[in-house]
Amino acid sequence: MIRRDYYLKQLIRKKDNGRVKIITGIRRCGKSYLLFRLYREYLLSEGIKENQIIAIALDEIENIEYRNPFKLNEYIKDKAKNKNKKYYIFIDEIQLSEAVKNPYLENSENNITFVDVLLGLMKVKNLDIYVTGSNSKMLSGDVLTQFRDRGDEIHVNPLSFSEIYDLYEDKTLAFEDYIIYGGMPYIFSLESDEEKSKYLKDLFYETYLKDILERHKIQNEKEIFEVLLDFVSSAIGSLTNSNKLAKRFLSEKRINISSLTISKYLGYFEEAYILYSAKRYDVKGSRYFNTPVKYYFADIGLRNARLNFRQVEETHIMENIIYNDLRRRGYNVDVGVVEHEVNKDGVRKKIQLEVDFVVNRGHRRYYIQSALSVTDNEKREQETASLKKINDSFKKIVVVKDKIVPRHDNTGILYIGLEQFLLEETSPDLEI
Repeated sequence: MIRRDYYLKQLIRKKDNGRVKIITGIRRCGKSYLLFRLYREYLLSEGIKENQIIAIALDEIENIEYRNPFKLNEYIKDKAKNKNKKYYIFIDEIQLSEAVKNPYLENSENNITFVDVLLGLMKVKNLDIYVTGSNSKMLSGDVLTQFRDRGDEIHVNPLSFSEIYDLYEDKTLAFEDYIIYGGMPYIFSLESDEEKSKYLKDLFYETYLKDILERHKIQNEKEIFEVLLDFVSSAIGSLTNSNKLAKRFLSEKRINISSLTISKYLGYFEEAYILYSAKRYDVKGSRYFNTPVKYYFADIGLRNARLNFRQVEETHIMENIIYNDLRRRGYNVDVGVVEHEVNKDGVRKKIQLEVDFVVNRGHRRYYIQSALSVTDNEKREQETASLKKINDSFKKIVVVKDKIVPRHDNTGILYIGLEQFLLEETSPDLEI
């Protein structure tokens, strides 16, 4: 059994706090396992009885009637009749609940949704409510906004490298597998490369792509979605925008599609937690650039499967893995831009250097570069040039693929190996 202690501890801390706990994340990343297995076992170990846990999964066919918010409300109220007992309500895949017309107000334009159900249940003092969902627009935005200060989001990611590490007797195989197949939990029950490859490909098409097409009622543009995914998959960690992608559609596929449509479709992938975007941040000017941005996949195995495992280049994959791990730890992650002037042939001009990640949490900030290797002086200077142009006192880190003893150079930049960085939760704060 894979423990997901990072998320389990969050649920435990929020138990009985009077707020709805909203567990979000890409489908099949382990949200249901976290709530229905790990958290359920915790509650039972604390003396909660089985009949105090009311659990329903809306993606199961036998529960399809409860996608109607009125039926869902009736079901939970019927199960939680005893006002002298504390009940724990688990609702899986809440976004599948359908909006229905208000039967009491014929001319009302406001439909009844699961939000109305949850707001009503929150007023029942002996209920503690937990829901999972796989769509950020429906959950992170609409629901948390309507709950204001009454909802807590817990975002679950695919398995991190530190979570899968102990599954391997031969530790050298752990990272080799991870950079190819990623961390979708079901992968680790499969034996062969063929099974893993097929699972990830089917998951992308049968679950994610179909979900998006059905949710947004798109019938004739499946090819465009697939091509767009291929374009983004092949360019993770590279700056791009909708205009560039529109030009690529025209030049490579002879498809004329507007940049606005591309932006909308990319938004659908982000809503489904398949992709994340990182904006560029001007370190010296303390401002954001709206375009271009970098896209990263929520799971690197899904990205590789999308490209039929043809482009497993370590540089960009390593960058994607670091990005995901920083987000998992609760950091805000941007792409850094450092502007400075150079004198070339007697003419002064501004150039931009890139910092892979500007990482913030509270008052803490880190500047992090991802580099396969810095064994020679030229490569080391290339990777650290932007860091050396930053004059503040925040920690500067270069993460390299090889296992090394962590060390600082004479400018104070910390060098650390990738595996150690991923395995040690406090690695950005490492002092040597």
